Amino acid sequence: MTMIRLLVLDVDGTMTDGGVYYDATGNELKKFAIKDGAGLVLARTAGIRVMICTGRECEAVRRRAADLKITDIYQNVGKKAAFLRDFMAENGYARDDVAYCGDDLNDLAAMALCGFVACPADAAPEVRARADYICPQRGGEGAVRGAVEKILRGDGRWNDAVKKAFQVEL
Repeated sequence: MTMIRLLVLDVDGTMTDGGVYYDATGNELKKFAIKDGAGLVLARTAGIRVMICTGRECEAVRRRAADLKITDIYQNVGKKAAFLRDFMAENGYARDDVAYCGDDLNDLAAMALCGFVACPADAAPEVRARADYICPQRGGEGAVRGAVEKILRGDGRWNDAVKKAFQVEL
């Protein structure tokens, strides 16, 4: 596997279980997996830039991105492939530099631009057929961490990232 430099993440169904929850005042709530957060710490420690690219907008996503120190957060992206193509060109990323983790049909065109594609276990059949790696975890249950682990183990950065991020010798 080539050294991935950019990891693009979908939100609903990938970082979350895909459910939309509302509180009594109408605020939209989402459940995120703490395991994914640990995986994203490892990705950043290994030098991978992390981007959130989602077709919806929600304050909970902005808050989770801030908690994880993700500064590349793009919401209300209707045409993910066109957006990603422009982002890659503007930032000097080649196909093999980019990994994508998503779960549904609206991710397929953007996935086609990337050198490595992962998806949660419960992704749409068409996405599972396109993926280089199907995470054993479902969306919102650690699939992002699973994708990060696959990337870092595949290119040999796993042990160093774990040691630097968590002071653990494997």
